[in-house]
Amino acid sequence: MLTTIGFDADDTLWQNETFFRLTQERFTRLLADHAEPDHLAERLEAAERRNLGHYGFGVKGFTLSMIETAIEVTEARVPAGVIAELIAAGREMLEHPIELLPQVRSTVTALAAEYRVVLITKGDLLDQERKLAQSGLGDLFDGVEIVSHKTPDAYRAIFARHGTGADQAMMVGNSLRSDVIPALEAGSWGVHVPHGLTWALEAAEPPLGHRRFHVLETLAGLPDLIGQITAPRNS
Repeated sequence: MLTTIGFDADDTLWQNETFFRLTQERFTRLLADHAEPDHLAERLEAAERRNLGHYGFGVKGFTLSMIETAIEVTEARVPAGVIAELIAAGREMLEHPIELLPQVRSTVTALAAEYRVVLITKGDLLDQERKLAQSGLGDLFDGVEIVSHKTPDAYRAIFARHGTGADQAMMVGNSLRSDVIPALEAGSWGVHVPHGLTWALEAAEPPLGHRRFHVLETLAGLPDLIGQITAPRNS
């Protein structure tokens, strides 16, 4: 029995990682005289991992990690103009218009007519609220949860609050580490909809042997998958 469907937001409903990659390319050009691109990327990823516990997920933490990395690779000699450009780049990311992924609106609309649908995302509160408002999808969701971390306990609590429990819920998203694996551990279905770009910190091995794990090429295939899952079996 399925009563509740949770949707991730970034790179499941709308573009997100694309803008991080473009900003990182800008960062690489700004620091080209101080570090090779591959070395700079490694230092930035290390800073992001180190800072997650302090800044959380999102643009603000990414911007602070770029600034920290710039200071490190230049041995504290980074020009003030470069710091100003990195701050401006972060602000532009926070102001970038939302770009829905293909067939998102029609898919969520169709499923919202039959199930409880909940948006479950992590990151900066103000930024996620802004993106949801701009997306035009807000009225389709029965609930919105913006969390610090997506854990099995978080999914159990959310699906108990907005539905009939994790075992009668499904989580759909582009991240195996955050959207799929912890939802499966909570007892839900986990549906992976890969995005062309995935942040290194969200990478994980797919749980191929799990009976509630499914993979879709696009979100448009979700109604058919749910139909197969919920179809009565012949006795």
